[in-house]
Amino acid sequence: MSAPASTRGALLARQFRAGRSSALLPQSVLGLVCGGYAVGAATGWGSERLALFMGDFGLSAAALAAAVSCFLFARAADIRFRPAWLLFSLSSLMAACGNAVWGWYECVRDVPVPSPSPADVFFLCFAPPAIVGLLVLAKRPVTRAGWVCLALDSWLIGGSLLTLSWSLALAHTAHVADAEGGSVARAALTLAYPLLDIVLVSMVLALHFRRTSVNRAAVNTAIAALALTVLCDALFTSPLLRQTYHSGQLLDAGWFAGSLLLAYAPWGAARHADPAVPDEDPESPRTTSRPIAGSLAALTPYLAAAVCTLGILYNVIEGRRVDRVVVLTGCTVVLALVVRQGIMLVDNIALTQELAQKENHFRSLVQGSSDVIMIAAPSGVLRYVSPAAAGVYGRDADELVGAELSSIIHPDDLGRVVHEVRRFLAAPPGEEPTTRIECRFRSGSGDWLNVESTINRHQGGLILNSRDVTERVRLQAQLQHNAEHDPLTDLPNRALFTARVRQALAGRRAGDAGTAVLFIDLDGFKAANDRLGHQAGDELLVQAARRLQESVRAGDTAARLGGDEFAALITGDGGREQDARECQVHEIADRLRLTLSEPYRIGDGEVRVTASIGVAFAEPGITPNDLMRNADLAMYRAKAGGKNRVQLYAPQMQADVVRRSELATRLRGALRDGEFALLHQPVVHLATGTIAAVAAQARWRSAQGILFTPAEFLRIAEDGDRSAELGRWLLEEAVEQAADRAGAGHQAPVCVRLPARRLLDRGFPAGSVEALLTRHGLPSAALMIEIADSDPRVPFEELEQRLAALRRLGVRIALDGFGSGYAAINALRRLPIDVLKLDRGLVEGVVESARLHKITSGLLRIACDLGMQSVADGVDVPEQVLALRAMGCTHGRGAAFSGPLDEYRLRRVLARGTFPVPGGVPAQPVLAGGSLPSLTGSHGETPVPPT
Repeated sequence: MSAPASTRGALLARQFRAGRSSALLPQSVLGLVCGGYAVGAATGWGSERLALFMGDFGLSAAALAAAVSCFLFARAADIRFRPAWLLFSLSSLMAACGNAVWGWYECVRDVPVPSPSPADVFFLCFAPPAIVGLLVLAKRPVTRAGWVCLALDSWLIGGSLLTLSWSLALAHTAHVADAEGGSVARAALTLAYPLLDIVLVSMVLALHFRRTSVNRAAVNTAIAALALTVLCDALFTSPLLRQTYHSGQLLDAGWFAGSLLLAYAPWGAARHADPAVPDEDPESPRTTSRPIAGSLAALTPYLAAAVCTLGILYNVIEGRRVDRVVVLTGCTVVLALVVRQGIMLVDNIALTQELAQKENHFRSLVQGSSDVIMIAAPSGVLRYVSPAAAGVYGRDADELVGAELSSIIHPDDLGRVVHEVRRFLAAPPGEEPTTRIECRFRSGSGDWLNVESTINRHQGGLILNSRDVTERVRLQAQLQHNAEHDPLTDLPNRALFTARVRQALAGRRAGDAGTAVLFIDLDGFKAANDRLGHQAGDELLVQAARRLQESVRAGDTAARLGGDEFAALITGDGGREQDARECQVHEIADRLRLTLSEPYRIGDGEVRVTASIGVAFAEPGITPNDLMRNADLAMYRAKAGGKNRVQLYAPQMQADVVRRSELATRLRGALRDGEFALLHQPVVHLATGTIAAVAAQARWRSAQGILFTPAEFLRIAEDGDRSAELGRWLLEEAVEQAADRAGAGHQAPVCVRLPARRLLDRGFPAGSVEALLTRHGLPSAALMIEIADSDPRVPFEELEQRLAALRRLGVRIALDGFGSGYAAINALRRLPIDVLKLDRGLVEGVVESARLHKITSGLLRIACDLGMQSVADGVDVPEQVLALRAMGCTHGRGAAFSGPLDEYRLRRVLARGTFPVPGGVPAQPVLAGGSLPSLTGSHGETPVPPT
């Protein structure tokens, strides 16, 4: 028995014992009262007067108590069979009234009770309500045949009792009444009592095995009370007691006990009965009596017919003339028995046909099912195998019958299957009716099939319902593989790689410094993919994955994380010193870098890419996510440090990331809170020292008082939203302040540096510059936009169209950072450029390096030949001014003249107008590109102001 079932059983047992103990007192009182009445009746109550009183009014009081008890019980609760108890109350009330009228004659009026009398009316009304109440308590048949059988059973019992009673007493009573010359009413009354009792007894016997299971204890007590009353009525109507009966005799004790027992039935018997627990509970003790009860119910009609036969034989043996009533009743009983037997025969035939149909149906289901159904004996021998085994296992069912179940199970699965079967058989059937096992079965071809079996108990053995799930298992394995591997390279993906790292860190060498994670990125893959196409790019990734897989050791894991990013898990062996293990991992990483950097054969040509690798070593207590993050940081540091290199992780990298994150968080609200300020740096003519323009530069001083350089916050502002917002603010603020200075008489064009991708951003529409200049009243020639970079992701066609539109408007275009990057020449060839700005890297070494001197001189010659102005960025010392002026550079800006100035200092410098230049005023340079342009005139006539 399961734990919940045993707990429930213990609880019910305690409740039963408590109910028994609580009902013991009223039962004892009931027994004492009935016993006292019986003793008093047996002794004659001490006086004739008291005997009459107790025999009449005592019985009336007991019947009245039964009527009140049943009535109150019917109204006290919402019970299912309230009408039955109300009818029992009415029946008892009739008995109480009859005894009261009887006592009125004998005790009050002191006259003999006439026959018939009003008391007889009440006594006759006792049986009908009781009979109807018993019908209400009975289970109703669900079919017409059931109702017919119930009526036949009632008549078989009643007719048999009538035959026996008539043979023994009623015939004699009828003859005596007729001989004495009594009236018809008196004769009918004489026979009415036993006939009603016979009907009542018939109902009690016929419905005894059909009573409801609800509150069975109370119903049994009520039936016992009615049976006791009927028995006393039968004794009263017998000729032996009828003539000598008077009130107060011992027979009254039976009526008295029957009434009190009926009064006790609804309350005392129901107190310790649990109506919520039906008697059909399979664990109930009454379950064992059901077969007996069913047998008695089936035998009742035949026992009644036997009683009828005995009544007839009694008359024959005694030599009496068989009475017509006996003959008529016996014939009807036999006829009823024949009809009932015919109904049972028809029912049996129908049930046999239905059983045969169901058997054929289930046989068809079993034999036609695609699942294999097997029955194994407790010893494990197969006793039955369905024909589906030939199609599923490739083995005939007859071949499997008689074989051991263990002989067809894979040896590796046998132990698990045996353990599960033993556990299942030991479990309570009610708690676990079935179980499911998946194992491998041997097929007829010798292969192993994945089989899923549902197992049920069967007479100590097992019923197995099995189906072939080999394809499902293969599909699940394939899906699992696809979920954990990259579809292109078939390397483990990020999820499986993370699981492998977690497994390595959770092992016994979790803190082994030899365990490391390598993050690998292919430098130049995007450019090759864009140039050669995605198919060639995929082929390159497949070859790189193959090289990576072949380069790592057998116990290591190579994975593709996505795009051109790969990773490798190098597990430590714990057999070396920490420095030696770290050196070994570094050698593995460098070997991977060299292997991945070798040329790739794609189609008919070769493609070269390099690899940047970040290495992070495991530390005690580190999590898989932290270890992979460290390797990722090291890889990005390797790319930032020049690519094609191996970079070991250092804790400072994480600190830099945290600082950048904090800086980005502050930057989100810096513009809104007014923490940005605009400074300007003069652009000076190298020959005359005059100020040709000013370059707008943003400065950020946070609320904490920290001044960030442009290199710091511009790198953080690479995010699209923040970069666009900062670019819009810089342009609007520069134009507004330039317009204010122009109104004050300081006519100096302003240069604004913007990334090329910002010009094509949706938040920077084509007409926004013109609208901005119009709103502030600044001439378009007073604005120059410096293209800050040549991002390869920016489409040149769109950028060319946008810059051409700005030039038509009158805005000048400068190419910033010229001389650094392969894209500069392409931009110079295709974009409408007015001014070239030499990169700071060229200017810084132009004096010391002869190579840079020649390169810079060549670039300036190109600018002069194209008719463009030139501006040198980062002119910090006088020697650079002299060298650049000698090579033909027209303008410059830097510390040699002035650093970035606020608005007040800028206006003072503009008011002065010039800066001293080294070497005085030389002759006009050959490659100067013409004189300084004025701020007026059309675009075609006026040269561009240099920046």
